[in-house]
Amino acid sequence: MTDYKITRLGIYGDGIAEGPVFAPMTLPGEVVTGTLDGSTLRDVKIITPSEERVAPPCRHFKACGGCQLQHASDALVADWKTDVIAQALAAQGIRTEIRPILTSPSQSRRRATFAARRTKKGAMSGFYGRASDTVIEIPDCKLVEPELLAARDIAEALAEIGGSRKATLAVTVTTSQVGLDVQVSGGKPIDGQLRISLAGLCDSRGFARLTWEDEVIAQRAPPTQRFGAANVCPPPGAFMQATAHGEAQLLAAVQEAVHGAKRIVDLFAGCGTFTLPLAADAEIFSVEGDAQMMAAMDKGWRMAKGLKTVTHVARDLYRRPLLPDEFKKFDAVVIDPPRAGAEAQTAELIRSDIKRIAYVSCNPVTFARDVAEMVSGGFTLDWVQPVDQFRWSSHVELAAQLSRS
Repeated sequence: MTDYKITRLGIYGDGIAEGPVFAPMTLPGEVVTGTLDGSTLRDVKIITPSEERVAPPCRHFKACGGCQLQHASDALVADWKTDVIAQALAAQGIRTEIRPILTSPSQSRRRATFAARRTKKGAMSGFYGRASDTVIEIPDCKLVEPELLAARDIAEALAEIGGSRKATLAVTVTTSQVGLDVQVSGGKPIDGQLRISLAGLCDSRGFARLTWEDEVIAQRAPPTQRFGAANVCPPPGAFMQATAHGEAQLLAAVQEAVHGAKRIVDLFAGCGTFTLPLAADAEIFSVEGDAQMMAAMDKGWRMAKGLKTVTHVARDLYRRPLLPDEFKKFDAVVIDPPRAGAEAQTAELIRSDIKRIAYVSCNPVTFARDVAEMVSGGFTLDWVQPVDQFRWSSHVELAAQLSRS
């Protein structure tokens, strides 16, 4: 067999040798061998291991597809994720201060989607195996909160009630202040008997809300999340930051970037992750494409005490970005777009009189693209704060401050 020297990690966490040859679960500096299948090395054997190779903390790592980098030291992963951001910016000709990465602890993910399937003896649940549609049971998962891990039996009960032997349920479970928020897709069409059975399960298992496809079947209590001084009940499936730790780190960076601003625009605001904490000190105009999320945020604001005025509008910022005149009288902008970035909105921000921007991103490549446009338009990228709330994955998030005089 041919030996291969791993030179770097790819964007999905695979080791890459000259060719390129992609070798899963390998690290830079390692010499490996295996069976070449196209450009991917199968049945990889480590001949010379890296000093940064560690024993995976989870016994399910090799089979489960939930994590990519448990075999690497925390220091290597931190350096690699920071370098992903630096390289994305360098490709656009940008250099700036990149602060030390802030990593969420193990067992801190507050939302997980379990695959649940009926079997001859009942049901099983877990995550999909690495590069397969096989469901792997994960009783000792080191990624999610213990409360979520205990919800695997709920996923199995749901599969027994409303699943079929030919399909796999996707059971998304989120922790809230009052219990678990459960959303199911891929099940049987809802009918009277199924509705009764599901409502009974929600009551007997004591979770807060159960949604089947797009229909709320039962709600024992609103599954609220705490954003600053406000309690918000997000609509089923609404976007949330992956961990409470990661959310707190991103919020702290945003607060630093807009410190002292008295009137702020929050773009792609979701349910108010940044809007409501910022409203303790500033008036906020919040914009989000999903009307239900805006309604949830507004209700939370109205029931909270001590917050300044929050106004909002439901608006698709890809098709109808805010125009320069709409930013008049505002001191700063917070923007947290999806992975596609915010190219159209960036162009209008450049044309506006806004001087300070807090940019939150889950995609360093589109972030660097948008920032390059803003730098060309007179902004300076002051600093970037990497945040790793998807521990042991290839995913990296960040918050950044941009300003212009």
